[in-house]
This record gives sequence, structure tokens and C-alpha cells, in this order.
Amino acid sequence: MRLAFKMKLHEGNANEYAKRHNPIWVDLEEVLINHGVKSYTIFLDDESNNLFAYAEIKDLKKWEEIANTEVCKKWWHFMAPLMEVNEDKSPKSKNLQEVFHIESK
Repeated sequence: MRLAFKMKLHEGNANEYAKRHNPIWVDLEEVLINHGVKSYTIFLDDESNNLFAYAEIKDLKKWEEIANTEVCKKWWHFMAPLMEVNEDKSPKSKNLQEVFHIESK
């Protein structure tokens, strides 16, 4: 299953956002993988500060369970100063609708 969504950085935080992801915390990476994330990429549009995230996952329910893990909640608090967030510090995000996909076999 493929998911895409967008988030928004506060002005001037692109470098710090990239720095905090490289490398990502080992325990967070393990949670993502153990919850069925096959691939996860985030792109930045530096003109608008919009982040575009793309994930390939095995199971939507397992993906949603990531938000309930302690390491994910800690990550949200760590990243909150850099971006638009909800009251619980989760990133404000908008799901994107897939309109085209091609894949070689």
C-alpha cells in the first residue's frame, strides 16, 4: 500500500529538519520497520516549506499504531519546534490522493 501526505515546516528550519533525520533515531527506525514500513521518503519544496512524504506500508492498521508508541511521541516533541503541529505535537498533515502510478515488473 502506498501513502502520501504533506506537512509544513516553519520558515528557516529546513537544514535542522534534515539534520535531525540523518540519521534518524535507531529505535524509531526499528518501530517503523516492525510496523510494516517498507519504504519512507520525505521531500522538501524549499520555496513553500512544504514537506511531501511518501511511504510504502504493509498494513494501514499497523501504520496507524506507530502513533501510539513512546518513541514516536518523543520524536513528535523533538520535531515540534520546526513545523506545524497539532495539540499532541503530531505533525499537521494532509493526506494526498494518488492519481497515477507506474511500476516496472
